[in-house]
Amino acid sequence: MKTLIFAVPLLLPMMAWADDFKPPQTDAEKVADAVSAAPAAIGQDATVIDIDDKGNVRTLRQGKNEFTCIPDTPSTPGDDPMCVDPAGLDWTMAWVNHKDPPKGKVGFGYMLKGGVDASNDDSFAMEPSAGQPWLRTGPHVMIFNLGERPQGYPVQKHVEQVKDTSQPYVMWPGTPYEHLMIPVQ
Repeated sequence: MKTLIFAVPLLLPMMAWADDFKPPQTDAEKVADAVSAAPAAIGQDATVIDIDDKGNVRTLRQGKNEFTCIPDTPSTPGDDPMCVDPAGLDWTMAWVNHKDPPKGKVGFGYMLKGGVDASNDDSFAMEPSAGQPWLRTGPHVMIFNLGERPQGYPVQKHVEQVKDTSQPYVMWPGTPYEHLMIPVQ
């Protein structure tokens, strides 16, 4: 899916963005990758969905808890699965479908394998701007749809943010999709 490209903090040794990284292909590989985004207690019972490049959703596994996990986004150069709560899924699907996120629904998400994004400025960028690197982040959690931004979270343009993703910051500031990125290691 081309538009699910989440990301944050910098722990390169722990992340799979080597030149030989291969996105999961089979449903079993996608399920295993998706649930690796959250703590085992969450991932083992989560629903797993796959989203194609047109935003179509296919359930790979029905879960027993409230979380939904999504496997790696093949359009990025690293492994970036995520798991979100119901409000986080509403936010994610709004982003995938280029719609406004639902009002008044604060969401939460895990990306414990980290992630890779094309831009911290443009929430729909498919590649970094000319001469810019991918924004690579280490294991983190996300808080979506807060409404007002809390005081003290850095808001930086992509060119500054790629230098240090080890501190909490705002992803895609000034867009309807801005969210807090909070490193966990």
